[in-house]
Order: sequence, then structure tokens, then C-alpha cells
Amino acid sequence: MIPMLDLKKEFLEIQDEVIGTVTEILKSTRYVLGPHVEEFEKQFSRFLTGSDVNGLHSLGVASGTGALFLSLASLSIKKGDEVITTPFTFFATVESILYMGAKPVFVDIDDETLNIDVNKIEDKITKKTRAILPVHLFGLPCNMDRVMDIANSHNLHVIEDCAQSTGAQINGRRTGTFGDTGCFSFYPSKNLGCYGDGGAVVTKSDTIYERIRTLRNHGSCGNYVHHEVGFNSRLDEIQAGVLLIKLRRLDEKNRMRRENANLYTSLLKDVVRCPAEPDGYVHSYHQYTIRSAHRDKIKETLANEGISSVVYYPSPIHLQEALKGQGLKRGDLPVSEQAASEVLSLPVYPEMPAESIRKVADIIQSCL
Repeated sequence: MIPMLDLKKEFLEIQDEVIGTVTEILKSTRYVLGPHVEEFEKQFSRFLTGSDVNGLHSLGVASGTGALFLSLASLSIKKGDEVITTPFTFFATVESILYMGAKPVFVDIDDETLNIDVNKIEDKITKKTRAILPVHLFGLPCNMDRVMDIANSHNLHVIEDCAQSTGAQINGRRTGTFGDTGCFSFYPSKNLGCYGDGGAVVTKSDTIYERIRTLRNHGSCGNYVHHEVGFNSRLDEIQAGVLLIKLRRLDEKNRMRRENANLYTSLLKDVVRCPAEPDGYVHSYHQYTIRSAHRDKIKETLANEGISSVVYYPSPIHLQEALKGQGLKRGDLPVSEQAASEVLSLPVYPEMPAESIRKVADIIQSCL
């Protein structure tokens, strides 16, 4: 059996540290927004910028979804506003826009990167457009230089969905540090995952930072004083403690993922479409996602051999039942629709042995 990831093996490596930290937190009886959250926020900013004095604020929140809707709320995105994004992503990206009463405006994806096609964004900008929400899908950064040029030209906000790209880079700059905000998920399966739900928002803006700090805590600035209606979206101490332990190892774990991904590519490049990685980009390989017209046959063959694989995502967002009211139909975003019929994510966790990767590749090669 080869799983998509092995969280048990990862835990056993850090078991003593985790148990010690959790015991310390339980004895302290500080469980929400305490010193471990504050320290994690400080260390996460340092991780993203490589600097102690960096001007980047981090805020621990309850989930990656919370990070997205708090970002939109902090920018006063409201009913009637339009937010440009990709249809090929996890549902939370679009869900957060709908929470605000705003309209998601979909731009088709680039066929090579599977990220939003930056050359098609300006065609979708209207007088109602307020923001662009790019997604760094599977860990490959979107073309943020072009996104920021467009946003600055049209006076638009940018919210980066970094749920799958913690540690990924463009020319040495980590994702999450380009836009007005960067939104991270620490769901257990992520490259930096906690033991439950968790997330973070990062921003260089003092104004946005103060607004989200209030919004995440019921709109309160403290002492039960509420200047506006907020949300309950706070990172708890135990999750922050776990994240601090894992953050210290993240660069090394991402390096191991990249080694595994590169081995896959060397073995599979002649039989399937392997993930793209443009010059100057560092893919974090949250997922190693191949493409093939024979996707379903590959998936079935792997399953028969006890090997896990997952289709992320079987349907683009614009064709989901929940988005019927947006008025889009099959054929409107053909690149996303084609990708959804071909993508298959393979096991690629850091601790995965090279012989397991070779076994997966051998089975795919034989299948095709």
C-alpha cells in the first residue's frame, strides 16, 4: 500500500516535541490566541521574508477559508462587487467571495501551469471589479509580476490564495508577499499542516492588519468593545505550538518533496504530461499532478496495486451545482474543463521512499 501521504511517519519524527509542547499548553490553560500564536505569527513572517525586521504582519486564523474571507472583508468587498479568480481550484476560493455577496468572475487557466491565465485577466475587468484572487495551484506560483502589473494599472486589490504553496517562490520571493494579503491553510495534509484546522493571513499593510486582527475576534478591539460585526476565526494555541515545531523543518521537507517530484518527472516525462516549473519559480509540490487522456485507466490500475491517487479537481467550479446561478455552462472555460478530465495527483510526501516512486512510475509506464 502506498498512501497519498504518511502523517503517522511525520508525527513519529516529532512526537516528543509535540507531546512536550501540548502538555505545556494544557498546563498553562491558555488555549486561544496566546503566546504560541504570537510566536508563530512572528516566526511565520520571518520564514516568508527571511528577515527579523520585515514589515510583514502575520495573523493566525481558524482556517485557510477564514483567511480568504477575512481578507475580502478587510478590503470591504461587498454585494455587487466583482472578484476575478480561477475556476480550477478548491471550492473555498470561490466560496469566500460568495460569503461577501460579491460575484466571482472566472478567467480560464493556462494550459501549462494550470494557474489563472494572466493574459486573459484584463478582458474580464469591468467597472465593478474590485480585486483579483489568484491561486498558486498545487504549489506552483502564479505569475504574480503580471498580476500585480494589471492590478496596479486598474487600481485593484490582490488576495493571494497560498493554501497549497507555503514555501514556494518566484525569483527568491515567497508566495503570499506580493498582494495586499496572502492566505494560507494549515489543514493537516498541507506542506505546513497542523493537527486540525488552521490558517494565516499575511499583509504588509498596517491598516489591513489592524482590521483583520479585529474581524477575526468578533469585531472586538478588546475589553468586549465591538466597533463592527466580525467573525470567530482564531488560531488556537495547540495548533500554533504544532506549527512552530513543523515550521522549523519546512524548508527541508519541501526540499525532500522537490527531490521526489523531480524523480517522478525523470521517470514519467515521456508517457504523461508532468507539472510545469518555469525558470525562476520554485514549486512546493503540495501535489504532484500529471495529465493524461488515459487518467481513469491509470487511476484504476494504481488502485488495483494498492496505490493511492486523487483527482484534484474532477469538476471546475463554474460547473458545480452550487454555482448554477452564475450563468456559466460547459464549454465556456474549455482549458479548465479539459484539465479536469485529465489531471491525477500521485503520492509525493517528503518521507516517501524512492523505491515507492519508482514502483508508481513503473505501473504507470506499463499501464500506458
